[in-house]
Amino acid sequence: MVEELLGAAAGVAAAGVVYVAAAARVIKQYERGVVLRLGRLAGEVRPPGFTMIVPVVDRLHKVNMQIVTLPVPGQEGITRDNVTVRVDAVVYFKVVDAASALIKVEDYKYAVSQMAQTSLRSIIGKSDLDDLLSNREKLNQGLELMIDSPAIGWGVQVDRVEIKDVSLPESMKRSMARQAEADRERRARIINADAELQASRKLADAARQMAETPSALQLRLLQTVMAVAAEKNSTLVLPIPVELLRFLERGDDHAERQTPAAPRPAESPAEHPAERPVERPVERPADEPPKAVEPPPEREVERTIDDIIEDAQGK
Repeated sequence: MVEELLGAAAGVAAAGVVYVAAAARVIKQYERGVVLRLGRLAGEVRPPGFTMIVPVVDRLHKVNMQIVTLPVPGQEGITRDNVTVRVDAVVYFKVVDAASALIKVEDYKYAVSQMAQTSLRSIIGKSDLDDLLSNREKLNQGLELMIDSPAIGWGVQVDRVEIKDVSLPESMKRSMARQAEADRERRARIINADAELQASRKLADAARQMAETPSALQLRLLQTVMAVAAEKNSTLVLPIPVELLRFLERGDDHAERQTPAAPRPAESPAEHPAERPVERPVERPADEPPKAVEPPPEREVERTIDDIIEDAQGK
């Protein structure tokens, strides 16, 4: 009797071990378990850890809750400004409702992939080429909304969408390169013209300053001579500017104006031509020799350039 009880207990224990082995399941931390009992959803979604199901009756489906990186194949399209482009992107999404992702859609990854391709072609047709090249953040947001709207009903949430690359035809690349080169040349010419304008204004201010102070022109000339004379292998030709001669001429006129003129004696009434006595010629004795006539004073010899320079240095 005892042996029969021990044998029955061993059989029950073995059956229990087999049952537990068949019913035991382990769900990982990044997974959720969905149990279908006789084809119907049974209870809530199972959390990660150890769980038990009814063998033969229940089926446990594990759904990955990690963020999935889904590359979108390159899609060709025509932009709003009639340019043929090829755009590829990448979609980041994750499952937020394991039961809906398993029941409401057959293959949620394939569904998200097809929706991303369709949305990408649609966004290409609604955008200009400049937007695809420079305003990608706005396009990424619009593409994310277009994919996320139907995916919410599938228990899937789109985390982020990025446009990776925009491929252009070779002819369009050459046209854009010529346009960029022409724009850079235009900006270079504008900058050069602005520099010339500023330089001309500064030169005009310097010319007015030198006109007010002519000696500044001499100092500038000497600075130029010193800069040129620093090279030992050059021949220096020093021209005399006309402004220097004008400066010396103005200096002579100023000196003459500062010299006081001799007072002119006032004419007396007796010296008036009407009342002036007639002078009679003085009779000279026959034996007296004639007086020598004094020659007129000689004109001052014209000054040479060396004298002008010496006078300027003296001043």
